[in-house]
Amino acid sequence: MRRKEKQIIDQAQIDGIIKQAKVCRLGLSDKGQPYVVPLHFGYDPPFLYFHGADTGRKLDILAANARVCFEFDELIKLNKHPSACNWGTSYNSIIGEGTARILVDPDEKIKGLNCIMAQYSPRTHEFDPNDLAETAVIEVKILGMTAKQSG
Repeated sequence: MRRKEKQIIDQAQIDGIIKQAKVCRLGLSDKGQPYVVPLHFGYDPPFLYFHGADTGRKLDILAANARVCFEFDELIKLNKHPSACNWGTSYNSIIGEGTARILVDPDEKIKGLNCIMAQYSPRTHEFDPNDLAETAVIEVKILGMTAKQSG
């Protein structure tokens, strides 16, 4: 990170930023072409979990290239200024990279889906076997991430 004074190194603070997030942007590379998709997610260090349809571009890309990046951000405040070039924001952000794997085992898929649901709801959930069979669950092993605080 270029601006070390903005770096967040406290893991509890990093976890807090991720826990408050509602969307994670997952970056993939489709034959050298960037592809970013916003997703609901679950976080259980050192893993992120995502879900979606059992077919589609995201899964096609992951089958060919399991390396991914991800991004979280938290807008704290818009900092207005009379001069347009001096506008800015106060925010926290996290950028990381990892390796993705599409889960096949029903028990692993349920674990991933429970992690995703825990991000948004404190209640427990049951998963219909038919729904489970038609749902892709992606596990990303986090290889590294950096966090930044600005403003």
